Amino acid sequence: MANIIDGFVSYQGEHCETTAMGNLLQFAGIQLSEPMLFGLGQGLGFIYWDSKKMDFPFIGGRVKPDKLTANLGDRLRLTVEIQETSSVKKAWQNVRSCIEQGIPVGMKLDSYYLDYFTNKVHFAGHYAVLYGIDDKYAYMADTRQQGGLVKTRLTSLTAARNAKGVMSSRNRSFTLKPIDALPPLISAVRESLIKNSYDYLNPPIRNIGNKGIVKMSEEILKWPSRSINFEHDLCLTALLMERAGTGGALFRNLYRDFLKECVDLLEDPKIDQAHRLFTEIAPMWVGVSASIEHAGKTGNPQELKQTSKLLLEIADKERTAMELLS
Repeated sequence: MANIIDGFVSYQGEHCETTAMGNLLQFAGIQLSEPMLFGLGQGLGFIYWDSKKMDFPFIGGRVKPDKLTANLGDRLRLTVEIQETSSVKKAWQNVRSCIEQGIPVGMKLDSYYLDYFTNKVHFAGHYAVLYGIDDKYAYMADTRQQGGLVKTRLTSLTAARNAKGVMSSRNRSFTLKPIDALPPLISAVRESLIKNSYDYLNPPIRNIGNKGIVKMSEEILKWPSRSINFEHDLCLTALLMERAGTGGALFRNLYRDFLKECVDLLEDPKIDQAHRLFTEIAPMWVGVSASIEHAGKTGNPQELKQTSKLLLEIADKERTAMELLS
């Protein structure tokens, strides 16, 4: 028997965690743009992540998974109810009860197992929203690039929820309690700008934030000896940086557009300067991913030297922009 939430309409977004929150907020009657959700969630970041257990380094342009949702909850004074369990049975009870009450459910998943993902790469930090189930299928709202409203087999969703490994959670699901009203947007925006810039400029370790970009500029020169399959590793890295749900330019397009909304909202000259800088920075990141891809396809590691220099230019511009916002 099918149990589908009436009146559910998908939120159109590029990035999975902001889109999941956008779906939950939109259903609750709150409509904010994806760049605004990303900015209020203090989403901008950077990480150069490498370890002996990894086949190749991971490049990320945002805060760690779950943190963006938590930040949004704090800034907008939302009550985000989170459930995690190692029991598959309990995990299904948690979401079924919500669907029966007409409440859509956010989920953290390994996208590898979802039927509608054709690019089979394990990524356990993916987010989507469940809005219905029947005897065989789960009905999901995902990002625009995945098609918006999609479906996957219940067995596939079970595997995606219960996956182990990097960035995974124990069948994590989350819902929003009813929202009476949002706090004043101007104060929420200002606080988000200040906190995001502070975290970016003051990372706890050297491979995060602005220091992480500088580290990548050094480490990228070692990639030829680090890689077992040069073309595969570099082309996949470029794909993940530019097109794998980042909104383009390693999330810099989203942050640039957030700053544009902030300029219109606050009329602050420093924010305007930062927006102009990110307008320059975003295509530079596109250039980085394109150069990495070209180096992989041609097998020419010399191109990485130019990429290293470009990363240092980006680091300098981003530091200047975030200092303006702090």
